[in-house]
Amino acid sequence: MSTDAIVSERTCLRSQADGGIVAEVRLDHADLALRPTLGRVSDVSVEPEYWTTVRPGRTLAYLAVSGDRFDEFESALELDPTVRDPVLVDRYPDRHVYRVELTERAIRFTPAIADVGGRVLDISSSRDGWLVQLRLPDRDALVALNEACGELDVSFSVNHLRTSDDGEDGVVGLTAKQQDLLTVAYEEGYFDVPRGISQDELADRLGVSKSAISQRLRRAIAELCRSTLSVTDDADQPH
Repeated sequence: MSTDAIVSERTCLRSQADGGIVAEVRLDHADLALRPTLGRVSDVSVEPEYWTTVRPGRTLAYLAVSGDRFDEFESALELDPTVRDPVLVDRYPDRHVYRVELTERAIRFTPAIADVGGRVLDISSSRDGWLVQLRLPDRDALVALNEACGELDVSFSVNHLRTSDDGEDGVVGLTAKQQDLLTVAYEEGYFDVPRGISQDELADRLGVSKSAISQRLRRAIAELCRSTLSVTDDADQPH
């Protein structure tokens, strides 16, 4: 290792950068944010883009929704007691982006993750709740998170668990779900001409809603390009 590399790894801060675990957990409760909507319209994929507290007691969330049942999704939003004032803020060929305000009824699990020193890597809807990929400092933190969810009466189950330094982190920038999708797509000939597998077949193979595949593929390929090519923010600017 070069001297420059050694220097770059030094820090005067308390560090959790080495070691730790990466877990994919499934969370469910009738009052989790958006859970009533997900229960009414299952064939959509919802991925929070970000959320922000604009003043005490008022939190706004921006949601990327893919699928072909937007009318039903919007009708379900209007009836959802965990959100209020839903607004369509952007429309793309493969997805819509909505803004909602979380109500007092909505159970929020991200504070519990932060309390145990965790970092959210990815959140997406599933057929029975939310799938959350996160990095935690150790297994004790995972146990503490499980206990915190129990206090909220939130169902907590671990789908996958690995150490973050076991040499299996995969491609930098890709979540585990994105890497799994690209691996299966490549091995089954999705990128061949003609294609060896369709997006619908990929969805069945991976056990996710068909509407999630297009958006996940797009984001995975974009992140793969970003992490492997010499692309900067200026690349999108007009010349």
